[in-house]
Amino acid sequence: MSTTIQALLANAKNGRFGAVHLLVGEETILRDRAVVALRRASIGSGIAGLNEDTFHGSQATASAVLSAARTLAMMSPVRFVLVRGVDAMKAEELDAIAAYVEDPSSSTCLVMTADKLDGRGKLSKIAKKTDVLVEVARLKGAAVAGFAQSEARARGHALGPDATSALLDSVGDDLAAIEDAIERLSLFVGAGASIDVAAIDACVARLRTESIWALVDALGMRDARKATHALVSLLADQEPPLRIVAMISRQFRMIAKAQEALRSGASRADAAQLAGAPPFKADELARAAERSPPSELRRIVTGLARLDRSLKSSRVQPDVLMVEAVTSLAMPARA
Repeated sequence: MSTTIQALLANAKNGRFGAVHLLVGEETILRDRAVVALRRASIGSGIAGLNEDTFHGSQATASAVLSAARTLAMMSPVRFVLVRGVDAMKAEELDAIAAYVEDPSSSTCLVMTADKLDGRGKLSKIAKKTDVLVEVARLKGAAVAGFAQSEARARGHALGPDATSALLDSVGDDLAAIEDAIERLSLFVGAGASIDVAAIDACVARLRTESIWALVDALGMRDARKATHALVSLLADQEPPLRIVAMISRQFRMIAKAQEALRSGASRADAAQLAGAPPFKADELARAAERSPPSELRRIVTGLARLDRSLKSSRVQPDVLMVEAVTSLAMPARA
């Protein structure tokens, strides 16, 4: 059974770490926190560089990584070796590292990170077998809300369901954005005070929820005119395109989860809870779920994922990409 990222972080906080950790997944804020926690647990706050090495997969070789991992620590019981982007290494290099994972040095903490890793490869198989693989997949739905609430608690604040929903409506489900917003809200409300909707309205720039839902509804009904109108309204308010896409994607993921729950016999309130939405969204969410077949939801979510990638890589103006993609997604189905 693979260790969860939450368990790894808890163990590292208490000074416990393994000889090897392979962190795979795209939730970079949790992955980076794990790297920091493991470094602190293994070598503490000692002199940087004395007992640590950092490699980047696109430039690293297995021989260099393993040489560092097998080097004895200086004036410390443990060395810390980090390989970022291990998935960029060639298959034969990964195989050599896999052999080390089966018999690692007890005086080294080797940490490797990757966005994705071929599950058929030797390293993946051995990492699973030896229980060093930690999946760091993107958080969704209720897990994102839980992250926001835990960030608030860590700073001494309560964050209720309505405030959590308002926060996620403001910044989407990007954990780095949530962390930044919670930090600002913490300073805004003061030590020990609750973070409520009023504080979020005052401190965090909010997306207009009604416009987001108008866009979601129009996409679900394949109404290109209404979808374009809602999008242009959001862009005119200078909302960042990536943030708009993140919010729309979040709403559709909630609709899909609510739909699955409703089909299993859950009540509207329970379906909303399972989808990570507040209770007052239950009826609205259920109506959206009832009018959209699963195939349509998959089509839209897939299209939004493509749009997200294009916005991050294309040289075309973001507004142009947004209008083209939304218009295409909202076009009536062909007979």
